[in-house]
This record gives sequence, structure tokens and C-alpha cells, in this order.
Amino acid sequence: MQNIIEELNDKQKEAVENTEGPCLVIAGAGSGKTKVLTYKIAYLIQEKNVKPWNILAITFTNKAAEEMRQRAEKLIGENINDLWLGTFHSICVRILRKFIDRLGYDTSFAIFDTSDQKTLVKNCMKELNIDTKLFTEKSVLNAISNAKNEMLEPEQYNFKYSGDYRKEIIGKVYSLYQKKLKDNNAIDFDDIINFTVKILMENPDVLDYYSTKFKYVLVDEYQDTNKSQFTLITLLASKYGNITVVGDNDQGIYGFRGADISNILNFEKDFPGTKIIKLEQNYRCTGNILKVANAVIKNNQNKYEKKLWTNNGEGTLPYIFCGNDEYSEANFLIENINRLKREEYLKYSDFAILYRMNSQSRAIEDKLRIENIPYKIIGGLKFYERKEIKDTIAYLRLIANQSDNFALERIINEPKRGVGKTSIENLREIAEENNISMYEAIKSADKYLPRIYENTKEFVNTIEELKTTECSISELIMQVLNKTGYVQSLKDENTIEAETRIQNIEEFVTVANEFEKESADNTLVEFLNGISLASDTDNLEESDDVVTLMTLHSAKGLEYPVIFLVGLEEGIFPGHQSMDNPEDIEEERRLFYVGVTRAKQNLFITFAKRRTIFGSTSYNPPSRFLKEIPKEVLDGYEDAMNEQLEDEDFEDTNFDWKYKNHYNKIESSNVITYKVDKSSNFSSNENRSTTKFGRTAESFLASIQAKKNTDIDLSKYKVGQKIYHKKFGQGVISKLESEGDDIKVDIDFEKAGHKRLMAKFAGLEILE
Repeated sequence: MQNIIEELNDKQKEAVENTEGPCLVIAGAGSGKTKVLTYKIAYLIQEKNVKPWNILAITFTNKAAEEMRQRAEKLIGENINDLWLGTFHSICVRILRKFIDRLGYDTSFAIFDTSDQKTLVKNCMKELNIDTKLFTEKSVLNAISNAKNEMLEPEQYNFKYSGDYRKEIIGKVYSLYQKKLKDNNAIDFDDIINFTVKILMENPDVLDYYSTKFKYVLVDEYQDTNKSQFTLITLLASKYGNITVVGDNDQGIYGFRGADISNILNFEKDFPGTKIIKLEQNYRCTGNILKVANAVIKNNQNKYEKKLWTNNGEGTLPYIFCGNDEYSEANFLIENINRLKREEYLKYSDFAILYRMNSQSRAIEDKLRIENIPYKIIGGLKFYERKEIKDTIAYLRLIANQSDNFALERIINEPKRGVGKTSIENLREIAEENNISMYEAIKSADKYLPRIYENTKEFVNTIEELKTTECSISELIMQVLNKTGYVQSLKDENTIEAETRIQNIEEFVTVANEFEKESADNTLVEFLNGISLASDTDNLEESDDVVTLMTLHSAKGLEYPVIFLVGLEEGIFPGHQSMDNPEDIEEERRLFYVGVTRAKQNLFITFAKRRTIFGSTSYNPPSRFLKEIPKEVLDGYEDAMNEQLEDEDFEDTNFDWKYKNHYNKIESSNVITYKVDKSSNFSSNENRSTTKFGRTAESFLASIQAKKNTDIDLSKYKVGQKIYHKKFGQGVISKLESEGDDIKVDIDFEKAGHKRLMAKFAGLEILE
């Protein structure tokens, strides 16, 4: 065993040998935290003669538990079988199987999965006569889950939110939901830890049994623990106080899931006499990559400051690139994948592309498909495989072709219209018997299925209206989503998942916008044909040698030789929702730190001058995180920043770019506006009135607004007129609509298709 310990560095060895009392191991990215935990288990058993069953080791994922088990088995052999090693939930289930009768359950209890939970909530809401249009099953279930994360039982929840109408209704469902769970001798996933804590707190004999049994408690990823997990650990370690937790306060990125970063920051207070050991030697990254990580994370208010270092050598400088748009950015990724694959003999599986939001993957996927580069998405589906995208396409398919039974079956009950499987089967039979489409069967369902007819009348009216609507495809999509209630149903869920689905739908509008710009035949049928061809390539068989795409949250714990960190713009990363909250900005900065430290050899960071996402084009300044990195540690820094400054919309060289970045240009439906970025901070040491070029930030905005010709004669524009636009070419005015002191002009351009422009901004030239 002594020879094995000699393999550890000094700090790792110190963490392993420090067995008595509370120990906090601050383990930087790539510093060997799993090695410390497994070696400590082996050290306790072989050197301290601790019985395996007196050790409890807790992880967050089954994958991490299995990895730790395999490593420990190599060190101590079959002794591993008696060790309590597993996830929080698996450990708690073992305890519940023995003592859940103390809560009035049988030990043969069932654990309800998500599908079971939804069914149960649905039954509760029906029994309580709750309007499902105001309270969706998902939103109620999400609220119940949040209550359980706060360790609020139904009675406590109802007391806390007394007087809040919506939460009082949810409280009634919560109470009935828990009663029905117990009636079925079942618990849900959130109950597993809470019920274990409840048993330990209410039964001194059970607490004494387990706190005596577990003389040593070890916990992985401690920065990700929530309230119930913290309480569980505290109870189990209460007798001996021999608790070792390993974590990194700089990698706490799951606040949105209920993780409480204060658990690791307050560990010394919660466990007096704590020994703190920092693991700062990184075994994964090169020195230059660590310089980027250290430069950014030091800007957080950090209780446990550390500076990662490595013996891996300096390596190549991380490269920063500014693209014109998201497709220029994607081309840059592909060029460097092909170059490194050729020059460094790398495989596709050596590359990972990380982004802040799933919707960012779409442009990258498009380019990868065109170049026949195989890829996979971790923690999510490929863009056209996502449910919300398939649903939207199904609506469009039905509008284009009412004989498309497959499309109808997919969306007839999306959102809920009271048309279940039995109703669909009945419709299918009637359609087959009468040799008509299922849509036609629904239209005449009053003759044989009156209930279905009543439930789908509004649906049919909507389809009938939309199939005759003359508008662009992007506008048609928006009408579909609004008039069918699809987006509203997602909003009503009020969950992070639903918010992501809405973002993906908005990104699908971008797909339509791009089709309208690039296609000469802007028909719905052609659009759907193009989508089919794109999505068909997604079904090609994948090998293990593929480029990996994933969100930064999904990348936690992984590593790749080459990392592309994309979309580093204000409003994207960090996102708009984080701007007003310093704590949220700090979590975003930790997320950036996690992304950077996934790279072993090469790191590429990209941003774009403009980005079309969620159906609109935005011009945002580079991320504040980039400004925190010394330019000497980034290759391409000057080129990237100069490229950003050369944006055609900021031609006025008399304006200081530093102040220019305080304005965001937003382009939506081809209407361009400029907005002051209120989150930007002008230094108190700078003269805000003037820049070094003698121009004020305010005068810059005024100069932009001055470009708007307020003296233009709006009455000269007529429907049917031929006009010329410097970007879109020749076209014909198809519609005019007043908008304040301006006019919205709908124009059908010969090459660019349908556009809607504001007359005072557009600079239109009348040809006849």
C-alpha cells in the first residue's frame, strides 16, 4: 500500500492520510479528485484496518460510482463488495428498504417514474376539478418537485404559501398527490432522500444505527449538494465526525437545479475543526489553457482561492476567433477540425464543441452535415429530432397536405384536446372504412363521434384558416404556434425544460427565415422537402469516431484533446437572464471555467459579430469573460477584436469601440433598432461625457437615429409600386401598415422574397 501512496503528489497524499475529523478537499479541475477518494478508501481499509462496511462513499451519478468502484477494486480486491458506495439515491433506497415502515409504508414500496408521476398528478387534478388550461400537469409536478427540494411537506408548503392563490391550488394537488402515493405504497424520486432524512430525524434508534455503522463518510462533488443531501450527510456523520468531502467551488454550476454553493463555502462552519487541503496540480490541461481558466475565475468572489498549475508544458496558445455570423463561426470549427485531423493525426472523437444553449447547435449541425462530418449530441437530441420541432413540422405538413395521417396523429392532441389513443384508433377505423383521410373523418365526426368533434372543432377551424393564409413561412409558423396554443401550453408548464423547448421553436423560425432568403421557390412544400432531406441525414448510422456537441452543463466531468467554446457574446454567454444578478454572473463564470478546463491540448474560443437565433438577428459585444483574459495568452486576439470593430454598421471611426459595445443592434423581421445595454458598466474613473475621439456615447446613438429620415413623404408609397432596395434589389409593395409615425412596408422582392421594412429606415427608391 505504501508504494501505491507514493504515486500521489504531496497534496493528494495529505488528503488521503488525513482520516480523522472533518476534511475539505478543494480539488481543482483535472487534479485527481477521484483518485484521492479511491485511494483514501484503500488507505482506510489496508492501513487503518477499517472494516469496509464502516465506510460510506457517496457520488452523484451511477457512472461516477461505477468508476470509483472499479478503481477501488483494483486496489483492495473483493473487500469492495462490503463497502457502501453509490449515489445519494441508491444509498437512501437501501436504508428505506429496511426502515420505511416507520413512515407507514411497506418495505416492498414502488418508486414511481416520471410517467407514473404525470398520470398521478393528472388524476389528482381531475378529482379536484382543476382547470388544466390554467394548471398544466407538468407545471404542477415541477412545483411539487421544487417544494420537495426545499424539504417542504404538503402541510408546510400550504402554510408557507397561504394567500397565494396559484400556490394554494398547487398545495391541494400536492396533498392529494402524496396521499395517493402512500395509498399505492409508492414514493417518487424526490421522496427518496427526504424520506430517509425524515426517518433519521424522527427515529433516534435508526440514526444511532447508521451513524455508528458509518465511521467514515466520503462525498464526491460536494459543491453540487442541495439542502436535503446536506442534511443527510450531516446526520450520518454526526457520531464520529470523520467526513471527507471533495469538491470545487469554482465548478458549482447547478444552482438552477437546487444545488447550494454555500454548502461547500460554509463547510468549516458546519463542521468545526475542518482540515482544508487544496489540490492545485492539474494533470489534464496545458499551461496556457490554465492561464485562461485562472484569469477568468479569479474575478469571482472566491473564498477558497487557488491557482491551477501543471507539469504538462505550456502548449499552444488558445485561439480566439470572431466570425461574421454563426455560419462563419461553424466554418471556422470545421476548418480546424479538418486541419488538426490532418496535421496532428487526431480522430473526430478527439473534438468537442461546447455551447451555452442547445439551440446554438443548429447552425453547427447544418455545416457538419454539409461537410459529411459525423457527430453526436450529448444530453440532448439532434435539432430536427426534438419533440417540439417534430410537432411544429407535423402542423406544417398537415396544413400542406390534409391527407397526411401521420402528421395528424402526432399533433391532434398537442397541446391536450381530450383526444386519447382510443379516440385516434376510432378515427383511424372510420377513415379506413370510408376511404377518407383522418382529417376528413374529424371534420365530419359529429355524425359518429360527437365528443371528438366538439373537442377538435377549434383545431379544425385553425387548420382551415391557416391553409388559406397568404404569408411567409416564418410568419405561418408563428401563427401555427400561437393559434393552436402550442407555445402557450409550454409557457404554462413554467419549467426549465419548457423554456428550452420554446427557445428551440424560436430557432426553427430562424430556419424558415434563412430559407426565405436563400430559396427562389418560397413555398411551404419546398420548405418541408428541405427539412426532410436535412433530418434524414440525422438518421445515418453513427460510429464511435464522431465529433461531440453538447452544452457546457453536460460537459462537466469530461475531457477532450480539442475543445471549441462557441458563442462568447453578451446575451448568449453570459445570457440575458443573468445580467442583473451578480450571483448568476458568478455561476456563468464558473461555467466558462468548466468549459475551458475540459481541453487537454487545444482550446478555441469563438464569438460572432451578429447571430440569428430565436428568429431574430442580434449584434452583441464580445462576452465580458473575454475581456478578463490577458490578450497575450490568446492567439488571434488582435485579429478577432479588429474584426469585431470593422462591422459595417459601426463605420463611424470617430467613435470609441469601447463605448460602442454598450449598444446592441437588434434586427427582427428586418426591422432594425438599437438598444442601450443597460447592464454595461462605465468605469467611474472614465469621463463618460466624452471619449478619446471627442465623441459621447449618447451622441453616437443620436447619430444612428439621425440616419432615420424623418422628413420622408410617406404618402408617396402605394401598393403595387415597383421599388429598389440596395440590399434586396427590385420588388413590389404588397401591403402598407401604419406604425406610429412610420409605415411598415411589405415587399415581395424578386430574389430575396417577402420582406417587411420600416419606410423611414429602409431607403427605398420608387422605380415607377
